[in-house]
Amino acid sequence: MAKIATLITDMFEDVEYTEPAKAFNEAGHELINIEMEAGKKVTGKQGEAVVTIDKGIDDVNPDEFDALLLPGGFSPDQLRADDRFVTFTKAFMDAKKPVFAICHGPQLLITAKALEGRKATGFKSIQVDMEYAGATVVDEEVAVCQDQLVTSRQPDDIPAFNRESLKLLENK
Repeated sequence: MAKIATLITDMFEDVEYTEPAKAFNEAGHELINIEMEAGKKVTGKQGEAVVTIDKGIDDVNPDEFDALLLPGGFSPDQLRADDRFVTFTKAFMDAKKPVFAICHGPQLLITAKALEGRKATGFKSIQVDMEYAGATVVDEEVAVCQDQLVTSRQPDDIPAFNRESLKLLENK
C-alpha cells in the first residue's frame, strides 16, 4: 500500500482533508501529515477537524513517499510562502509520483512551476492563476493528467476526487 505525504497547516478546508484521508485509510494506505514541526496540532477553517502533525518538513524526504495529498482551504497559500514545501511538492511532480490536489491545493503546484502542459482544475478563484502557470484548466469535478495528477474544484467534488485518486494508486 502507498505511503502518502500530506502537506497541511492551519485553516485547511476540513472535509478536503478528512474525506480523502478516510478513503485512503480505508483502502489501506498510510497518510503522514507534514507541517513545520512534528506533534503540532493544526485546525481546519471550519473548526471541525484537528490534525496532529506527524513529521516536520525538515525531517522528511520526498523519496520516502509514494504520493502527495494537497488539501485546500488557506493552508496551501500559507505553505507556498516557504520554499521547503514548494521544493517538496515539485519533487513529486518531477519524479512522476501521484499528486492529489483539491480546491486551493494547486496553489503549491503553481508556485512549484509544475503545471505547465498539464490538464488540471481547481477552485474558481485560482483557475486563471493555473492558466498563467501553463495548465490547461477544465471546469470539471475531477481532472486526471498523465496518470499522475488528480485535481478537483471544491468540496462537492470529493467523491470523484477520492474515486480517481484511489484508482490511480491501484494502477501504480
